[in-house]
Amino acid sequence: MLKNFHFFSGSAAFRSAKKAVEQLRRAGYLAYFAGGAVRDLLMGRAPADIDIATSATPEQIHEVFPKTHDSGVSFGVVTIHIDGFLFETATFRKECAYSDGRHPGQTIYTVSPQEDVARRDFTINGMMLDPVNGEILDFVGGLEDLKRGIIRTIGNGEERFREDALRILRAVRFHARYNFPMASETEDAARKLVGNLRVLSAERIKTELEEMLTGPNPELAFRTLERIGALEIVLPEIAAMKGVEQQPEFHPEGDVFEHTMIMLRMMAHPTPETAWSVLFHDVGKPETYRLHEDGKIHFYGHEAVGAKMAEQIMQRLRSSRELTDIVSAAVRNHMRFTAAHNMRRNTLRRLISEKSFPATLEVIRMDCASCHCIMTDYLYLLDFLHELNGEPAVPPPLLTGKDMIDLGYKPGPGMGKILKKISDLQLDGVLTSREDAIKYLISEKGS
Repeated sequence: MLKNFHFFSGSAAFRSAKKAVEQLRRAGYLAYFAGGAVRDLLMGRAPADIDIATSATPEQIHEVFPKTHDSGVSFGVVTIHIDGFLFETATFRKECAYSDGRHPGQTIYTVSPQEDVARRDFTINGMMLDPVNGEILDFVGGLEDLKRGIIRTIGNGEERFREDALRILRAVRFHARYNFPMASETEDAARKLVGNLRVLSAERIKTELEEMLTGPNPELAFRTLERIGALEIVLPEIAAMKGVEQQPEFHPEGDVFEHTMIMLRMMAHPTPETAWSVLFHDVGKPETYRLHEDGKIHFYGHEAVGAKMAEQIMQRLRSSRELTDIVSAAVRNHMRFTAAHNMRRNTLRRLISEKSFPATLEVIRMDCASCHCIMTDYLYLLDFLHELNGEPAVPPPLLTGKDMIDLGYKPGPGMGKILKKISDLQLDGVLTSREDAIKYLISEKGS
């Protein structure tokens, strides 16, 4: 149901963006709010950003505003600085050929907002708003599609997806985000041209997938990717989970893909670290599947195989080193805590101190809840964290390498082993002070 956007019109961002529109108009140019901001305002949501579309060229925009910077000048986009806010401002452009399935071959400016809208992706993103009088410019049926809740390309779907294959992933993301079905002709076009996803850069694919994973309805997004044939192109390792059966008494929910989809359903606005870890936690199972003579299914070592695969996939998607390491570690460790109640305290505290532990803990919670619903391991870890009562899992060391040198030790591998032993005894509560550690060190040196 469409809502009155005036709930947001009193905000500082709206007022400043409106001021920018008014300045452009006083200079003789057309200017409107455009794209996703208009969609969100009509849905009663505060937009993350407000974009402006105008008949002014980049050079003319620079003349109107004293503070600007070029953010995509080759595509007619300039960022305006006003009242502490940044607004991407794009010159109206005409449709033109996309030679590589990613970028327009040339940029052709126009003074017509209708021509500008015709080149955009989906009808719900193709409306413009006059912030001065509240008028909506809708040349493509966006209002009706927003009322009915439909994701539909502007014009011919095959043409839109040929221009930029990323729009296929965007269609899936909007479908999941708003729970709007895709128009049948839009989904048919996406399915037909899904192979064009192969020309996209890894960075663009990763950004869209991460938006799906951390947004609403990630399960719906990934089931749709699988249905239209996109999953086997962008993440073939996840598509390979389909049909990989699991032992029914442990996984009554079904195969590895179904188990993973249920875990995606359980996520609630997760961090990227948690989201990717959940997606990949069982990625090693297809490779390690074994059906034994007794009819039992096993996946021995799937967590180690999966950790390596997760690392390779994250690298392929050009993820940061830190994110890659956290996801790989969470996949590797998610089975280690099944024996948490039998672990030595120092081992458990070291594992808890790792950067990957928050993601690992969430994987454990959802892994247990999505299949057998036996939460023993997860609850044990919560009790252990409660017992720590906010203190660091690994406290500051009682002694350092410098302390050992001052006590007459020579630098070398042996020093590291002794410091590790002191740290273990500290975690076990045997050594509680610097003095205890020095006494232990002296006793070891004399033995």
